[in-house]
Amino acid sequence: MGRQSQYTEEFRRDAIALYRAGGGTRTYAAVASDRGISGETLRTWVRKDNASDRGSAAASGGGSETAADELALRAENARLRNSEKEWQLEREILRRAAAYFAQEIWRR
Repeated sequence: MGRQSQYTEEFRRDAIALYRAGGGTRTYAAVASDRGISGETLRTWVRKDNASDRGSAAASGGGSETAADELALRAENARLRNSEKEWQLEREILRRAAAYFAQEIWRR
């Protein structure tokens, strides 16, 4: 009996889909850092998913590309939302810095 994972199944599927959406251009470590996990964790998840895909494809006679595409899009969407939040924070910091320095110039 193993311990329960801290990551949900949906989080795992999204991370795997994001890695696969890169088409081999991004490393495990790069995708994993975007998701806040280790590269080895992601690699393990991808290997297990590949093994289960082979087993289910053999049993059903085919795969579901549309589900994988949807997961890849959802993962990419989540990544873009996070980067938008980072941009908003950077803009806010720059706005405050500009206001501070403008006050300093007018005080002189």
